[in-house]
Amino acid sequence: MTILIPSYEPDERLLLLVYRLKELSDVDILVVDDGSGELYQHIFKVLETSGCTVLHHDTNRGKGGALKTGFHYLKDIGEQGNIICADSDGQHLPEDIMRISQELDEPGRHLMLGSRQFSGKVPFRSRFGNTLTRMVYSFTTGIKIHDTQTGLRGFPAHMLDWLCQIPGERFEYEMNMLLRAQKDGYAIDELFINTIYLEHNKSSHFRPLMDSISVYLPILLFSASSFLSGILDFILLLQIQYFTGNLFIAVLLSRICSSTFNFTMNRRYVFATSQDSTLRTSLTKYFTLAIIVLLLNYGVLFMYHEQLGMPLILAKLLTEASIFLISYWAQRRYVY
Repeated sequence: MTILIPSYEPDERLLLLVYRLKELSDVDILVVDDGSGELYQHIFKVLETSGCTVLHHDTNRGKGGALKTGFHYLKDIGEQGNIICADSDGQHLPEDIMRISQELDEPGRHLMLGSRQFSGKVPFRSRFGNTLTRMVYSFTTGIKIHDTQTGLRGFPAHMLDWLCQIPGERFEYEMNMLLRAQKDGYAIDELFINTIYLEHNKSSHFRPLMDSISVYLPILLFSASSFLSGILDFILLLQIQYFTGNLFIAVLLSRICSSTFNFTMNRRYVFATSQDSTLRTSLTKYFTLAIIVLLLNYGVLFMYHEQLGMPLILAKLLTEASIFLISYWAQRRYVY
């Protein structure tokens, strides 16, 4: 097992964490200095003397960049044990870090989160930010996670290839993990840990505005691609129906175009993956679902427009409202 700790401008709390971990177990510890500068090199030298492996960035690349440097290193040396990622600011108890590894030893475990319960005296910014992110993530993906922003995460070694391919260099990297995990076949499990905030979390390097934007951007892109494809489908339906007078052809062609657009946007900009095997699997699932939705869409639209005599625009709006929840649930459950 290896404990991976990304670190930027650390203090003595990192040393204390490492010492306590070594007291609990003869574990390998990998620390990534994310461009902390000369003022902090004495801390990293102490870590090296104590037996830690320390990798250095010349400049600050962000937490995601530091984690990926660690993952690439572990992949190159052929790591076979569990990998546990922990923060360097003392917010994760050594006992909780070890518990994550023990849980990963259970069959079928993939991404294990050390989830904070946010009880007791928790800074408002941290409580509010996690609550909001949890709600948005749950609505967007259909997955309920108590703590989407935890830095305590565990992975088996066979996930290293996948971890190295996740896009993002700063805090958005950890959100991208959660957005892609289920889609790529990795289960997400949680283990509740102690919630520790030292001095109101003032040592955090999280930038409230810029890093919040980067965290929410993948979720916003995911939602925006669905919204834009819906607009495209609506416009094409009206135009094709106007020129052909055939409702089925209009529904078929507009749905093919909007589905292709939606799939391409999600693959290229939301999940940013190009693995051929994953592409074939998700492509098959997506367009199988698209055919089912298309037939359902046509049936409901035919009833409203042809049988009940509603104007096409009104009929289209009612149709989309009727099948939206079914379509949305199916896409997030079986495709993305």
